[in-house]
Amino acid sequence: MDTFIQHLAIQIQETQKLEWIAALFGVASVLFSWKNHIALYPTGIISTAIYAYMWFQSEARLYADALLNLYYLSMSIYGWVYWVNNRSNAKSLNISQCSKQEWKTALLIAILGWGILYIMLRFTPSNVPIWDSFVSATAWSGMWLLARRKLENWILLNISNLAAIPLFVYKGYYVTMLLTVFLFIVAIFGYFNWRKIYHHQMTE
Repeated sequence: MDTFIQHLAIQIQETQKLEWIAALFGVASVLFSWKNHIALYPTGIISTAIYAYMWFQSEARLYADALLNLYYLSMSIYGWVYWVNNRSNAKSLNISQCSKQEWKTALLIAILGWGILYIMLRFTPSNVPIWDSFVSATAWSGMWLLARRKLENWILLNISNLAAIPLFVYKGYYVTMLLTVFLFIVAIFGYFNWRKIYHHQMTE
C-alpha cells in the first residue's frame, strides 16, 4: 500500500499542466452540474476539449475516450443552447425521470456505442479496446440523459466512472484517476440532490 501511495505521489508530481487544467475544469463542471447551474456547460466545454486533445496523443492511445470527450463537447454545447433558449420556460428546464422509451434509447446508445467503438478501436493501436469502448459508450448514454435533464443520467455516468478508474490507473493518468474518483462520489450526491429537486418540483 505504501509503495502504491509513493508511486501515486510521484506520478502526480510529474503530471503535465494540461492534465491539471482539464481536471480542475472537470471538477468545476461536475460541481455546477450537482448544483443544477448553467455554468456546468462552459466549464465542461473547456475540460472536454483539453481531454479530447490529450487522449488523441500517441502515448495515451485512449481513442474512444478522445471521441467521448468530443461527444461531451458537442452535448455540452447542445445543453447550453437548450438551457439558454428555454430559460424563460421553467418547465423546460425541470428535472424529470426517464420514460420507458427514453430508457430504451439510453440503453441502445450504450450497447450500440460499445459495439461500434470496439470495432473502430480494432483498427487503431489501442491495447484496451473493450475496456475503453465500454467506458465511453456508457458515458455517451449518460451524457445524452444529462442534456435532456433526466435524473437517471447520474446512474449511467457513474457506471462509466467506475469502469474508468482502473483504466486510468493502468494508463498512468493518476490525476485524471483521482478526478474520476471525485466525479464518482459527487455523482452519488448529485443523484440524490437531483431527486430532491425533482420531488420538490412535483409538489409545486
